Amino acid sequence: MKRLAALLLAAACLAVPVMAQETGFTASEPLQLPRDTFFGAVAGVATNSKGHVFVYSRTGTPVTTLGGARPFVRGGSELTQFDASGKYVRAVGKNIYGALAAAAVRVDAGDNVWIVDNYSGMVIKFDPQLRILMMLGRKPEAVEVPAQPNAGRAPAGAPAASGMLADLFEGPTDVAFDAAGNIFVADGTANARVAKFDPTGVFVKSWGSRGSGEGQFSTARSIAVDASGNVYVADRGNNRIQVFDNNGVFKSSIATAGDPQAICISPGAHQYLYASNSNPVNDIDKGGEIYKLELSGSVVGRIGHAGRQLKEFNGVNAIDCRSANTLYVAEMGSWRVQKLDLK
Repeated sequence: MKRLAALLLAAACLAVPVMAQETGFTASEPLQLPRDTFFGAVAGVATNSKGHVFVYSRTGTPVTTLGGARPFVRGGSELTQFDASGKYVRAVGKNIYGALAAAAVRVDAGDNVWIVDNYSGMVIKFDPQLRILMMLGRKPEAVEVPAQPNAGRAPAGAPAASGMLADLFEGPTDVAFDAAGNIFVADGTANARVAKFDPTGVFVKSWGSRGSGEGQFSTARSIAVDASGNVYVADRGNNRIQVFDNNGVFKSSIATAGDPQAICISPGAHQYLYASNSNPVNDIDKGGEIYKLELSGSVVGRIGHAGRQLKEFNGVNAIDCRSANTLYVAEMGSWRVQKLDLK
């Protein structure tokens, strides 16, 4: 009995479920790129209401132009569209000023496509025909070498340590929307915060700072909003998903999905939360599984494990769950998108 108690305590400290039933599933790679064309590190995947699939990946071909001590960088990531059968439709991004290092792609209720770019600090909204509608943040025209101190001001609500304006980003990782069209940006790697904007792109507020307390983040890696407007943030490094109300007030913490890198909330009357316990970059044989959870955090099932083969995961960075039983999973490590059909 004492040994069992010790094992349960150890599992709780690791913030992983003590027991999680394995969920049966099939996997495929249905997306058909043109001949001799390949994905780079796949950072994001999302679907629209017609079943089209959008992939935002790092192509590995950024271009830097030197102007004295000020390098100008462009290119490096591409947004690719596929139809419902997986057939290639088109790609954009090669000449987009803000597409440097893909972080995420999401599709909103109006089938508008949003990309988040980690290096340019941009969140870009496209209409369903992939014409640019709106941009949040601002890409620096150039970067000083060596880097100069950040002279920006931090207004009320912005992280004091970041030195960034509240409506600018430094290392954004994801974007989500509520039913009213409000926009939530996980400004997650440098600033460790969430920024809220109204549907027209006007900054409303932000919350969060670096740390491990309630409302603090190690890194805010992924973000999702449920039907009630609650905001879920994957706090990678702190082994938890934090839940806030629509105004950023802390509500609860979910510590039953390992160290989550990617999260997604399915639509419908009964919503599920999916979270990836993505394997660390220095140990691709560890973790890797995806958890299906109730919004309360209780575990419904466990999907897959780390690896390189079909039905295995290597560096999951995004999950699309437009259907609760069909997932698209973007892998940074294996440069691919897997489609999972849950049983």
